[in-house]
Amino acid sequence: MYGIVDCDNCYVSCERVFRPDLIGKPVVVLSNNDGCVVARSNEAKKMGIKAGVPYFQLAQQFPGNKIAVFSSNYELYGEMTARVVEIIRQEVPAYFRYSIDECFVYFDGFADANLKEWGENLHKKVKQYVGMPISVGLGPTKTLAKMASFFAKKYPGYRHCCLINTDEKRRKALRLFPIGEVWGIGRRYAAKLEALGVNTAYDFAQMKASWVRATFNNVVIFRTWQELNGIDCIPNEELAKKKSICTSRSFNGMVTDFDTLKTHVSNYAARCAEKLRQQGTVASVVAVFLNTNVFREELPQYWNFQEKRLTVASNSTIDIVKAATEVLKSIFVQGYHYKKAGVIVMGIGPNSPLQTDLFDYNAEQFQKMKRLDAVVDRINKVNGTETIVLGSQQYTQKNGKGKADVFANAIKHDFRSKNPTTRWSDIIKLK
Repeated sequence: MYGIVDCDNCYVSCERVFRPDLIGKPVVVLSNNDGCVVARSNEAKKMGIKAGVPYFQLAQQFPGNKIAVFSSNYELYGEMTARVVEIIRQEVPAYFRYSIDECFVYFDGFADANLKEWGENLHKKVKQYVGMPISVGLGPTKTLAKMASFFAKKYPGYRHCCLINTDEKRRKALRLFPIGEVWGIGRRYAAKLEALGVNTAYDFAQMKASWVRATFNNVVIFRTWQELNGIDCIPNEELAKKKSICTSRSFNGMVTDFDTLKTHVSNYAARCAEKLRQQGTVASVVAVFLNTNVFREELPQYWNFQEKRLTVASNSTIDIVKAATEVLKSIFVQGYHYKKAGVIVMGIGPNSPLQTDLFDYNAEQFQKMKRLDAVVDRINKVNGTETIVLGSQQYTQKNGKGKADVFANAIKHDFRSKNPTTRWSDIIKLK
């Protein structure tokens, strides 16, 4: 039996832990650079606020409504969800974290009758210890567990935990579930299925295996069909660790000079390296993409993407940033107004054992970099992200007096909350 634990309205719930006065009120969280809405409370959804609506349109579309607005604060969200995962770790035989707000769990030896009670008790414990609501979905496959979590979140009668443990419950759930909402069915495939008269998960599950193979010729779609029919077939290792990691941002305004682009790309590359170390992997390929603003049709347009293969796979911040900078140099063209850049690390594998190079490998230097990254990660965890960064990660800007001011972050976040659990400067002060 599988389960998935999902934090309800994760970003909003994290903000409400330290702002309980916002419980029951409409709350939205914005994307990077305060561009558009990426998370909404249930109250905001009921008002009709759609995901992706630009921030500047909120006042126009909902005049007179008081809406609490927050900039994305991933440092806070990562820390709060880590607390949830720690509670889950103590409560289950095996688990792995699937995303910032979702965690898969496995059960061996649990009676089905006890699982429903376990899920309800887990919700109570997380709510008491962390202050965040969660929903628990349980089923014989990962896809059915994801489906169960949807029902647990939507219908209060389940008391935050839905268990699909019989064929009757499975068929009933499939009939109520739109095909476009099924985990593993993307927007393009959902449209194709609907055009073929397949509107629910039940319609799809009733199709013959030969029809699914002939129509789609896609292993992911076929696995989804099997999972909906109760056949456990998605390998755990395919979900546990990412095959590629991408960090990208749209800039606050447009960028024309190489030095500013280099700083942005260095920050993205450093974040990719940090994610590699967190999951115990290394990457052998570093890629960078760069593009202008497609909505500014009066300006010349440009897009490019190139990659560099590392001699020895690495998760060192210095190695990844150096490679990304070299790629950026090869694709940067002067004269364009750039709006977005990103770094992608690929060819990901375990960090041990590591395949080295006979002619270009310094064991002493490798261990030195490993120790350096470990120290930096520890300091940044204790004192807050970006407490220590590479020189190339710092933004500089003339202050009007002929001198350069240094900034750690050039992302616009006018409504960002504090980080009382990770920064001493933001610690809560009691009257």
